[in-house]
Amino acid sequence: MSKKKPIIFAVDDEPQVLSALQRDLRKQYRKEYKVMSTTSVKEALETLQELKNKNEVVALFLSDQRMPEMLGVEYLEQAVEVFPEAKRVLVTAYSDIEAAIKGINDVQLDYYITKPWNPPEEKLFPVIQDLLDVWQMNYKPGFNGIRILGYQFSPKSHQIKDFLAGNLVPYQWLDIEQSEEAQQLATLNNIDYKNLPAVFFEDGEVLTNPSLIDIGTKTGHKSQASDTMYDVAIIGAGPAGLSAAVYGGSEGLKTLLIERRAPGGQAGTSSRIENYLGFPSGLSGQDLSRRAITQATRFGIEFLSPVQVNNIETKDNYKIITLDDGKTIHTRAVIVTTGVDYRKLEAPGMNDFTGAGIYYGAATTEAAACRNKDVYIVGGGNSAGQGAMYLAKFANHVYIVVRRPDLSISMSQYLIDQIAGTENITLLPYTTITAAKGSDHLQQVVLQNTQTKAEEEREAGALFIFIGAKPYTEWIDLEVLRNQRGFLETGRELLKYHEFHKAWIPQREPFLLETSVPGIFAAGDVRAGAMNRVASAVGEGAMAIKFVHEYLAEN
Repeated sequence: MSKKKPIIFAVDDEPQVLSALQRDLRKQYRKEYKVMSTTSVKEALETLQELKNKNEVVALFLSDQRMPEMLGVEYLEQAVEVFPEAKRVLVTAYSDIEAAIKGINDVQLDYYITKPWNPPEEKLFPVIQDLLDVWQMNYKPGFNGIRILGYQFSPKSHQIKDFLAGNLVPYQWLDIEQSEEAQQLATLNNIDYKNLPAVFFEDGEVLTNPSLIDIGTKTGHKSQASDTMYDVAIIGAGPAGLSAAVYGGSEGLKTLLIERRAPGGQAGTSSRIENYLGFPSGLSGQDLSRRAITQATRFGIEFLSPVQVNNIETKDNYKIITLDDGKTIHTRAVIVTTGVDYRKLEAPGMNDFTGAGIYYGAATTEAAACRNKDVYIVGGGNSAGQGAMYLAKFANHVYIVVRRPDLSISMSQYLIDQIAGTENITLLPYTTITAAKGSDHLQQVVLQNTQTKAEEEREAGALFIFIGAKPYTEWIDLEVLRNQRGFLETGRELLKYHEFHKAWIPQREPFLLETSVPGIFAAGDVRAGAMNRVASAVGEGAMAIKFVHEYLAEN
């Protein structure tokens, strides 16, 4: 991302005068500043709004005084509302010096220069340089990237932040209730607060209340398949799906990877994975996802995101995938790697504040908003432990709520040791959360001791839930055998089902990761009997491609 140069912006209705001014300014300042100019005040004001939307910065305004559309002093008055820190210089004829002096008081004019300014080395550059030096002393380069304006406790705002963070797209969050810049941008663009969130892109385009597909399209993500037939379609870009994509692409299969949110799955939200082979210092789930997507696309796979799959159907030996926009994709084989969702916490108030103080996973997305607050985590697995360690860098205190007496059964020892050594993390054993309270966002949680049944209400800045795991398979209408918990059955485990023997057609047993529908495979956490580890999911993704090859060979 290239560094943007501050702007020197000149306006004069006389083209020859403006051309001379622009020539002199560019000759002297083009290395450090971008020089822009126009003969029209109306065009200048429109351009300033565009620059503000692009997150550009104006260091200095130069304006002629006598212009047909508007006097220079009046123009500067409006211009500094958009860029209040910019220095202001009036370029005026000798006869208008009185107006310039008056402007010093009216618009806090910094200086006036009389025409002509020859030689510029004596009459122009010393003045401009002095003003730019003063401006630079107070100038702090702003964020260069996407900006989101919205309410902190808005589910839609959280959804957009979570999507961008998951896809490793840098953004700046501007809380409309706290940020003067956010309020100024909303006013400048006539954005009604009820239409928030608004997303400002680097090219100046502004989208209000956008869909994730709108944002994905703007940030370079594909939501439309380029072809109608593939060798293998992988649904879900968690570790298993990413692994399958890498092996499918590297082994010459025409491979399509479809993801509804962001690559990495639940592993992608982990702030630090420290037990993954080959990374002794650990790596974040986002870093692992970024590396895998880069690797897969280098092998020529096609990646669609954010795209929701609604169903799979079979016709002859082909599989037909239906997307949520009604479009269909044909493929010879499918690998389902949709993983699991965190289970909902059933208690009064939970649904009211989901996305508004209560979050399922998403510790990295909302951590900055937890600064100096007390936050609560429900869950005793590795994801909860990793989330607690990350949040502890921001929050005043982190409380881990578990039903069990300790974390030994469900969490890796390295995380237990790290938590024990972190002063602002406290484990609350034998505890559940029985209610969430607040006005328009979470403000309190009610804790209950499972042994004594005593309840206590506490202030809570946020609640992060990492409990249980339910397979993300509800979208599949196809008759695919699942176990009692909804996980997809595969391989020899299918043989114990009476329904399987009635429906299975091939004259062979199912392949190790094949479901009850020939040519549809399952890998990773969505599969019954999976180990729920990143390394095993990666292994299953690679194995699934081996079985896809065998399936395609017989068909």
